[in-house]
Amino acid sequence: MMAASLCILPASAQLSSNPNKFLGNITTRGNVEPGGGVPKYYTLWNQITCENESKWSSVEGSRGNFNWTGANNAFNYAKQHNFTYKFHALVWGAQYPSWLESLSAKDRFAAMTNWFDHAKAQYNTLPMIDVVNEAVGMHQQGNPMMKETLGGGGKTGYDWLIKAFEMAYERWPDAILIYNDYNSIRWDLNNYITLVQTLRDAGAPIDAYGNQSHELSDISLDELERVLKQQQDALKMPMFSTELDIDIADDTKQKLQYQKVLPAFWEKPYCAGVTLWGHVLGATWVDNSGLYRNGEERPAMTWIKEYMQTDAAKNAEGPLPGTKKEASIYIRPASQKVANGDVLPIMVRARMATKTIQKVDLYVGSDLIATMTEAPYLTEYTASSPGMNTLKAVVTTTDGSTYERYGRFQVLSNTTKREPYNEVVPELPGTINPGEFDKGAPGVSYSGVTTTVYKSRDKFVTTATQDGAWMEYTVDVTEDGLYTLEAEVASTKDGGSFHLAEYTFDNLKFLTEFTAVPNTGSAIEFQTLRCPVTEYLTAGRHVLTLLVDKGGFYIKNLKFNLLPTSNLPGTVEAEDLVKSEGGSIVAISNGFALGNLATNGWAEYSVNVTQAGKYSYEATVSSDVTGSKFNMYLIDANGNEKSLGLVKVPNTGSKDVYQTKAASIRESFNEGLHTLRIVATGGNCNIDNIKFICTEPASGINEVMSDDATDTPAYNLMGVPVNAAYRGIVIKNGKKVMMK
Repeated sequence: MMAASLCILPASAQLSSNPNKFLGNITTRGNVEPGGGVPKYYTLWNQITCENESKWSSVEGSRGNFNWTGANNAFNYAKQHNFTYKFHALVWGAQYPSWLESLSAKDRFAAMTNWFDHAKAQYNTLPMIDVVNEAVGMHQQGNPMMKETLGGGGKTGYDWLIKAFEMAYERWPDAILIYNDYNSIRWDLNNYITLVQTLRDAGAPIDAYGNQSHELSDISLDELERVLKQQQDALKMPMFSTELDIDIADDTKQKLQYQKVLPAFWEKPYCAGVTLWGHVLGATWVDNSGLYRNGEERPAMTWIKEYMQTDAAKNAEGPLPGTKKEASIYIRPASQKVANGDVLPIMVRARMATKTIQKVDLYVGSDLIATMTEAPYLTEYTASSPGMNTLKAVVTTTDGSTYERYGRFQVLSNTTKREPYNEVVPELPGTINPGEFDKGAPGVSYSGVTTTVYKSRDKFVTTATQDGAWMEYTVDVTEDGLYTLEAEVASTKDGGSFHLAEYTFDNLKFLTEFTAVPNTGSAIEFQTLRCPVTEYLTAGRHVLTLLVDKGGFYIKNLKFNLLPTSNLPGTVEAEDLVKSEGGSIVAISNGFALGNLATNGWAEYSVNVTQAGKYSYEATVSSDVTGSKFNMYLIDANGNEKSLGLVKVPNTGSKDVYQTKAASIRESFNEGLHTLRIVATGGNCNIDNIKFICTEPASGINEVMSDDATDTPAYNLMGVPVNAAYRGIVIKNGKKVMMK
C-alpha cells in the first residue's frame, strides 16, 4: 500500500521555481523517463500525471485483479524527486473496464465503490485527483452508463457527479478534487460552466475546475482571455490547465502559439498549475504537440525554458501555494430551489488542514445573515428575493487568515410553499402513500411525476412518467435503527428501477440499493419488493427522496419496518436477521432459529454496542454433520471490520439438539451501531442465538453542555427546526448544545 503522502515543495532544478504553482507533464508510453536523448523528467517538470496508468480500465482490466505497477512508478518518482502527483481519473465514460457493461446498475455501483476503495487502500493520501473526466453531454460514449451507475441526474440533474465527488472526499478529504473536461474553452463552454456551477452550488466537495486545453492551437489571445474571465467570474474557484498542448507541425507557429497561451494561464492568480500533455513528438494521441523531436528541443521548448526564468513566471500568484489544500469549504443549502417565503436551512462545511477556524460568516448577496463559531456551521434564511441569490462563506482562522467560497440558490416566485402533504407528517415505522409527496413547486419537492387513483383501491398510485423522476417526503422517524422498505410495484414490462436517497448536509446518501422493477403482468397487479435501508436512521425529522432511475411503472404503499436491533451486552436471536443468503428461518421448540446455513451462506444483524470493552460469546448451535463452522465479524458504520473468531459447530446428532459453544473475543468492541455478520465456512448448521458478554468494560466519560438559552432558534442535527419540547443535542447559533 502506498501510504506515505507526497511532500510538495518547489524544486529549483526544474523549470518552474514558482512556489505557488507547478509546471507538470505526463508519463510517456507508460514510462516516466522518455529516453531518446530527452532530458531527465525531474530536470524539467515538477508535477506528474499518468497518461493512462491510473485509469480504471488500466488498473482493473480483469474484474477483481488490480495492477498498480504503472501508477506506482509515477507516484514513487514524484515522491523521490520531491514534487507533486495527480491521480487521473476516478470516473470517466471513455476508459472503463469492458466487463462493467454486462452488470446491472446495482452491481455497477458496487464495482465503482470497490474501485474507489482499492484506490484508497493503494494511496492513503493523494495531493490532487481528477475525480470526474469529460462528463459534459455525450462527449464520452459511456457517460449514460456512468450516470446510471452513480444514481442518475436526481434533483440537480448532476447528482451522479455530486455522488462521485462525495465518494472521493470521504476517502481523500485533503486532496484537491478536480472536475476535468475537454470541451471547456472552445465548444461547450456554457454547458461546462453550468455543470461545475451546479456541483458547487449543491455543496459538492469540488475544489477546482480543469481546462484540458487541447483545442487551443488556433485560438486568439483575446478569445482565450475572454473565456478564462467568463469561467472565473462564474465559478470563483481555483483553475488548472490540465492537459495543455499545441498541435502545430510548424516549429515557429507552435512557439508563437505557446507564447500566447502559456502566460495567459500561468499568470492568472486563480491558476494553480499547468500540466503539459506530453513532450515527445509522436508519443501522445495528438500528432504534432511534442516539444522534443529526436531528442532535440523544438523552439517552443526553448522559449518555455526562457519564459519560466522571467520574473512574471517566477512571481505569478496562485490560489493553492505548494499545491496543497489548506481549506475545505463547501456551502450546502438544503435545496437549490425554494419558493418565495420558504425557510431555507444552509450549512457551511468547513475544515482546515493545519489551521484552526475562529468563525464562519455567511452572506446572502451583500447581507451578513450569520456568524458561526462552532461546527456544524448551520443556519437558516427566509427566501425573499425571487431569482438567483448568491451565497458567500468567509472562514476566518485564529491566525487572521481568511478563505472564501461561493454558491447560489434560486428563489421561485408565485409558487406553492413547501410543506408536508395535507400538513400531516408521516411517521416511521409506517406507510407512505407515494402520491402524497410534499407540496411545493416542480423542481422543489417533486419532478416528472403524475398521480392517478384506482377507485377500487381507493389509494393514490404514483406513475413514473419519465426516467429521472423524483418525489420527496417529509417524515418523522420515531425510533433510531435500521429499517427495511417494502414497496408495492406494478409494471407491464421489465427494466424499471428506483432507489431511495437522503440529501443530508454532509453527504448524498443512498438509503437503498438500486431496485429493479419486474414485469408483474399488468398495471394493477402489484408485487411487493423488499429493499433494505442500508443507512442507520436517527429519530427525528427527515426528508426522503424516491428517485426513479428507469420509469414506466406504478408504485404504491411504501412501508417502512424497523428491523430488530440487539443491544450488546445481550443476546442476538438468529431469526432477527437484517438480510441473509444460504439459510432459512426454522421453527424450534422455544421459538425460531436460523436453519440450514450452508457453506458460504451468510446472515447479517443490526447490533448496538452500549458498553465498549472486551467480550466473550456463547453460541447456541446444532448440526447433523461433522465440520460445520462459521466466522463472525463486527462491522462499524464506516465499514471497518473486526473478526470475532471462528465458531466450530459440533455434530450434535440432530439439528433439533442444541449445544452451547463459548470463547473469548480478542478484539475490543466500540460503542455504537454495528452490523454483526455471520459467514458459514463449512458444513450445514442451525443457530438459535448468540449471547455476547462484556468481560472487561472500557471506561470513559463524555460531557455535553446543557442549554440555557430558550429563545434562540434551534435545529436538530439534520437542520430541521425544533421547538422547546425537543430533547437532545441541537444546533443554536452554530453551536452544539443539549436541550434537556
